[in-house]
Amino acid sequence: MKTTNSKDLVKVNQILPIMQEHFGQSVNLARIKLMALLLHALCVVQTVSLHKLAGAMPTDVDRDSSLRRLQRFFAKYVLDLDIVARMIFSLLPVKTDLVLSMDRTNWKFGDFNINILMLGVTYRGIAFPLIFSLLPKRGNSNWEERKKIMERFIRLFGQDCIDCLVADREFIGKEWIGWLNSRRIRYYIRIRQNFWIVKPSSGERIRAWWLFNDLRVGQEKFYYKLFLHKGEYVYLAGSRIKNSDGIPELQILICFNRPEGAVLTYKKRWEIETAFKAMKSSGFNIEDTHMRDIERIARLTAMVCMALVWAYLVGEHKDINIKPIRILKHGRKAKSLVKYGLEEISTILLRPTYTPKFDVFKFLSCT
Repeated sequence: MKTTNSKDLVKVNQILPIMQEHFGQSVNLARIKLMALLLHALCVVQTVSLHKLAGAMPTDVDRDSSLRRLQRFFAKYVLDLDIVARMIFSLLPVKTDLVLSMDRTNWKFGDFNINILMLGVTYRGIAFPLIFSLLPKRGNSNWEERKKIMERFIRLFGQDCIDCLVADREFIGKEWIGWLNSRRIRYYIRIRQNFWIVKPSSGERIRAWWLFNDLRVGQEKFYYKLFLHKGEYVYLAGSRIKNSDGIPELQILICFNRPEGAVLTYKKRWEIETAFKAMKSSGFNIEDTHMRDIERIARLTAMVCMALVWAYLVGEHKDINIKPIRILKHGRKAKSLVKYGLEEISTILLRPTYTPKFDVFKFLSCT
């Protein structure tokens, strides 16, 4: 029989009523308790290995019993991902004029491909991972899969809260851009520099790079006149940047409107990459999963998204109000805000005698 410190249970009991706030209307108490235990364990072991999670759950049952409970949860319980999205949205410090970032991440377990299409809300260096879809294939998403994710966001939170969508070169195509135009959703999407662009007034076809080839590194340019890209009217903006290898290249963006803000706004696209990194090696090691079923992986991803947002908000508060993260010589923080928050949460959960300087649990609550 496993012996559990009563103070561990007290800490889980602080998570439990908060989880009831978010899920109490549609999830039974037994499931909510298990989710609270799982959230506790995720922040302690910072991996998705079910065996390790089972060992970190503060219960009075042994590891094998906890493992079977987790296996049943991921195998059989239909977790409503809309409720998870609403929970994460409720934790967003800002809920208007949102810059959405869409991207895809994938990894392999043996010969099995795990491919996630994600829509996040950018916020101070990270994107809150809000809505996602597991793609039952390798490679890029298609326009209908992207449309489905955007329509789900609009159904849950409305379109009025969206300022714009940013996305990389993968997220192009006539149908996709046409749909965004028809919905009047502002976007800043990168295109390949060799794409053909048409001047509507003359019908002249030119390569996109030709419009921006005079730029030097650090310079940007935009056009207040419309062009045709794959038959859809767009504005254009661009800049010359250095890529990750330090080589200068053109960054060309198509826009619904306001091309003057394209280059600056598009920089927020990288914030979803920060979220993926936090889900993986610098946070919860989601690539450690041995799951192969799409629905099970979706439930696991949802739990990791909740833990990630909690950790980020705790880390941000500690960095601003308690003790700033050390800045290294190259000007970057010594650790991410997610990692900083995880350290604080796990310390509180693991050390009964530790006296925290602030209440970490309130950052999980929408009240």
